[in-house]
Amino acid sequence: MKNYFILHNGHNRLTLFLSDWTNLNRSYFTQNVTLKTAGRLFVPILPFQHFHTPTQNSSYLCRNKIIRILKTKTLKRDKINIITLGCSKNMVDSEVLSGQLRANKMNVMHESSTGLLTKSQRLDYNIAVINTCGFIDKAKQESINTILEQVELKKEGLIEKVYVTGCLSARYRDDLEKEIPEVDAWFGTMEMPRLLKTLNADYKKELVGERLLSTPSHYAYLKISEGCNRTCTFCAIPLMRGGHISKPMEQIITEAEKLVSMGVKEIMLIAQELTYYGLDIYKKRCLAELLNKLADVKGLEWIRLHYAYPSKFPLEILEVMRERKNICNYLDMPLQHASDNILKAMRRQITKAEMIELLQQIREKVPGICIRTTLIAGFPGETREDVEELKQFLVDQRFDRVGIFTYSHEEGTGAYTLTDNISSEEKGHRAQEIMEVQNEISYEKNLDKIGKFFKILVDKKEAGRYIGRTEFDSVEVDNEVIIASEKTVPIGEFVNVQITKAYDYDLEGVVAESLNI
Repeated sequence: MKNYFILHNGHNRLTLFLSDWTNLNRSYFTQNVTLKTAGRLFVPILPFQHFHTPTQNSSYLCRNKIIRILKTKTLKRDKINIITLGCSKNMVDSEVLSGQLRANKMNVMHESSTGLLTKSQRLDYNIAVINTCGFIDKAKQESINTILEQVELKKEGLIEKVYVTGCLSARYRDDLEKEIPEVDAWFGTMEMPRLLKTLNADYKKELVGERLLSTPSHYAYLKISEGCNRTCTFCAIPLMRGGHISKPMEQIITEAEKLVSMGVKEIMLIAQELTYYGLDIYKKRCLAELLNKLADVKGLEWIRLHYAYPSKFPLEILEVMRERKNICNYLDMPLQHASDNILKAMRRQITKAEMIELLQQIREKVPGICIRTTLIAGFPGETREDVEELKQFLVDQRFDRVGIFTYSHEEGTGAYTLTDNISSEEKGHRAQEIMEVQNEISYEKNLDKIGKFFKILVDKKEAGRYIGRTEFDSVEVDNEVIIASEKTVPIGEFVNVQITKAYDYDLEGVVAESLNI
């Protein structure tokens, strides 16, 4: 690689390519001009006044050295674009990385699937850091496509560096290094200090809770643990993020307090398994204790629980949910299936009967609770009888919110040894069939809300109408309330809304006369 130098006199900037700069007479060095090597280091070199103003691409003789001078663009500071793919846990990692970079006085922006950046903004950077997802085939393909897009920008000279981190990189680094050599470096999910060092930044351990939020300022995700100790046969998460590691309670509280000081009103607690929290560092399940402490944080109005695990569910958290008013009556608990044959093949460590008993206990102890679950269609060996059993399970349990995935055959998982005997088309058909059952249940539940009043957190304004959520709805995955109001409604604030119309998954309402909520 050629050495190149940036010369300037305060008005013009010029690039010098020298065949042997180290042998230049050091008597020419002054403080008037700077040298750039390896993209970073600046030292003095030949004063600009030794040269007349050059035309395009001129060569000059200096002490028997040929110096070629090129006019260049104004030298700019590095600007890093963090592109986040996948789940909310990835989003938190990117926000923490952004906070670390900002603390190092570096220029950073955050691009995610929320589409918060304009096209011109998305091109206003010279370093790309892609935080990838490697969970299922569709997510992996999206990550690869994004990497290739950034590599193409690098080839075209529009950006200088491409770095890749996250789950896909952790899982397939060796293969990806061979397939996409244009990427400058690859990092796993637990290698933020090394990534920061590569970006010429220091990892600052003291920055607890310091994040550059990519969400609207009134809500944020808070990750309470990393990894998972479960052995579900369909899941590749332990391969990418390792075993369960709980975050110390004091650190979580500090992070929550910091988020509230930044204007956050709603915190969504996330983990691969929320209900396992504490077993590794406190030798007992401590989610109930954590919830009580979080509920004491002044200014925190909503606390939402995501990703509880049904097996060995800590029932003591239900009393806390019922008693603490700022803990939403909302529980996200993926069940995955209802057929005992499939549950056993998935190694879910629970039976259908045990799930039904648990659901009954949850509803008895927390009246009016909204239960969200996710399911998998097309697991190896799933029969038509299994599908019908799952559909009847939905009819009987009448979940408030349901999401569904089609099974993805992932190497390294327990189920990979099974024959993936159901076609993609059939998996999709089964998923649609199951969701049609839930569509009807959701519509009936929404109809029951007409005429009632709800406390709504206003998230945004689109097409002249405000859009918000009840405490029974999480961001992006659940229902929204479309709000009509003749007056301005502040984004990020709570309003009292009367529901006037219902759809399968959304509601319409009007702001009530009184805002007493």
